[in-house]
Amino acid sequence: MVSDRSGHSQAKEIQEIDALLQKAGLVRNVRGKAVGVTRRVRQGRVTTEELVTAAPVPVVDRNGVPLLKIRAWDRPGRQGIPWLWHGFSTREGGLSRAYCADGAPGELNLGFTSADDREIVERNRRLLVEAVSGEPATPLITLRQIHSSVLVLSGTEDGSRQAPWKGDGLMTDEPGVLLGIQTADCIPVLVADRKRRGVAAFHAGWRGTVKRIVEAGVGRMRLEFGCRPEDLTAAIGPGIGACCYAVGDEVLSSFTSQFAYADGLFHEVYSTDPVRIKYPMLFLTQRAPGHSNIGPSLHVDLVEANRRQLLAAGLKARSIHSTGGCTSCHRELFFSHRASQGHAGRMMSVIGIRPR
Repeated sequence: MVSDRSGHSQAKEIQEIDALLQKAGLVRNVRGKAVGVTRRVRQGRVTTEELVTAAPVPVVDRNGVPLLKIRAWDRPGRQGIPWLWHGFSTREGGLSRAYCADGAPGELNLGFTSADDREIVERNRRLLVEAVSGEPATPLITLRQIHSSVLVLSGTEDGSRQAPWKGDGLMTDEPGVLLGIQTADCIPVLVADRKRRGVAAFHAGWRGTVKRIVEAGVGRMRLEFGCRPEDLTAAIGPGIGACCYAVGDEVLSSFTSQFAYADGLFHEVYSTDPVRIKYPMLFLTQRAPGHSNIGPSLHVDLVEANRRQLLAAGLKARSIHSTGGCTSCHRELFFSHRASQGHAGRMMSVIGIRPR
């Protein structure tokens, strides 16, 4: 005859399991709740204005292409990284007219979108490459991005640099090429090893962030190039900010199932529009909770989420930089897929190793 385990014994085993999950950054699903549904933790009252950050100021290259740069990387001498190419594009300074008003200057759309001419996008890409490397013929390696945690080691897995790779992370230790990640709200993250001269570029939307694309990418750099976390430095580029990125409970559920610190990534944001406050019924919609444009709504901070992953991967806090800038707030400077209801070009974040 088999006796039932005591409640005390079961509780102890559950505590031990919870401790193991916590070490791995996971959270056990609580019985009695529907699968995928997570209780929303009550956040402090925050307004959109409290989360808005100022737009960064681009540096205009000699060929007229405005770029966002990391000052710490561009410092002269040993304080900077003299062998490193890098830059974050904006929507300014190109030849495309697919997304601008009549009479406005051309824009730097770098994505092969259906609304733009492929030849113009290729010319824009040459402008970007020349602005970063000084030579328009420098090879530019890109991916077909799929919101995944798939990583590609460029220059060694395939003899052709034009391979139609699918994934959301690129890395190389080969000099003379640029790695490029396209974004129009998602978070671009660039990483460089100061000593071993390895570089990587990651595309981190909310799905890729939940799948730990950046944390896994740093681990892959350690495996492939022998990188040590203390030698790595990272830059988080412009993306949609916590001020504008309203999400649904399914996003909260995905994050809380993976990260013990997930509650610190979310804010409940309340509208301060006096018209909406006085006449809330005029703004009611049938959209899912968290996707309506009236408050309170649940907002996630993807920049902080990816900074946490870099810290978890072993990088020092002082080695993590950010350009700042919300793509949805500052539409005069950036393309934003969400703010333009899908009619948007693409920016590009690039990194590479200067030939000796």
